[in-house]
Amino acid sequence: MGEIIQKQPVVSKNKLLFIAGLGWLFDAMDVGLLSFILAALKQDWGLSATELGWIGGVNSIGMAVGAFVFGVWADKRGRKSAFMFTLLLFSLASGLTAFAQGLVIFMILRFFIGMGLGGELPVASTLVSESVPANERGRIVVLLESFWAFGWLAAALIAYFVIPQWGWRAAMLLCALPALYTIYLRRNLPESDHFERIESADKKLSVMCKIQALWAPEYRRSTIMLWIVWFTVVFSYYGMFLWLPSVVMMKGFSLIKSFEYVLVMTLAQLPGYFTAAWLIEKVGRRFVLVTYLSGTVVSAFFFGEATSSMQLIAFGMLLSFFNLGAWGALYAYTPEQYPTAIRATGAGLAASVGRIGGILGPLMVGYFVAANLSISLIFIVFCLTIVLGILAIIFLGRETKMLDLT
Repeated sequence: MGEIIQKQPVVSKNKLLFIAGLGWLFDAMDVGLLSFILAALKQDWGLSATELGWIGGVNSIGMAVGAFVFGVWADKRGRKSAFMFTLLLFSLASGLTAFAQGLVIFMILRFFIGMGLGGELPVASTLVSESVPANERGRIVVLLESFWAFGWLAAALIAYFVIPQWGWRAAMLLCALPALYTIYLRRNLPESDHFERIESADKKLSVMCKIQALWAPEYRRSTIMLWIVWFTVVFSYYGMFLWLPSVVMMKGFSLIKSFEYVLVMTLAQLPGYFTAAWLIEKVGRRFVLVTYLSGTVVSAFFFGEATSSMQLIAFGMLLSFFNLGAWGALYAYTPEQYPTAIRATGAGLAASVGRIGGILGPLMVGYFVAANLSISLIFIVFCLTIVLGILAIIFLGRETKMLDLT
């Protein structure tokens, strides 16, 4: 009886949502700033479209590695420690980027930033999924994802007010500040009760055993579906959104005007998240995913065809609305496919496969632009890719609304 038991902090679901959501916001702020910094670097360092594509690509390589590594870590050592370490990793690497003097160092740091970003997202969604009741789980996780919009909004504001005045390095220094948030997390973030109840033997399972479990007969169909959907969604999202300010400039608008337009488009992410959060418990995950991804296809096609500023803003806002609403539903849907012992590994590996798409998407745009292919053709490729993801959900996905996690 002399054993000391460390008590877990007890928090409400709303406080947990806010605690994890701030980490999500910082993630989005960094990713969002990268899209603006690419446009600034093109002018400052005279980078080619291919080099800009490689910056986005190496960021996604880091995200692919981080999603897998920290997904396994979360199933072995806990969701809380993985969440804090990933936040610390990308914050410090972001701050160091402000001192990069050349493309090589910049890309190395982007790899480590990507590791932290890629690891945090599936770990945070797994932690929140396991900490709220089944009848609210989907809504809460989509609301968690909605913090992404606030992060992008913060990035757009920094890009609009800070980068033109003080340069992109000052913006990267601001991205180091979230490292201080880990001090708060250490005291106030609870560990998942589901993880606490896992048998010690399950926590010690080897990485290969966990991966093999994802392909057991009862999970194989879900794994195939998730890998296809994650690949298509991440491929299209990073291909389109990392290049968004640059695409606006290619359509004849100035750097400052492109930042202004993307800021307006970013605002449309919020109603996308909130409507998805409301619908996901009413009509289910599959319906929301299929509907919002279909809306993404239509919006992306007309955005690629847009010529006037009004068309660009209107279809850009619709693209943000539908695409980010779909992201929220995907983060709610993914952890529900697996039991606790392999949940973070399954979510992390699906996200990791998706990040391969995140590598190829920006690279494809860079090479297509270098080859003088039209913006409309590039966006048609993204439309066709998303259709593949929609078909995977329709034919392979199962509904998980109100499912009790095991």
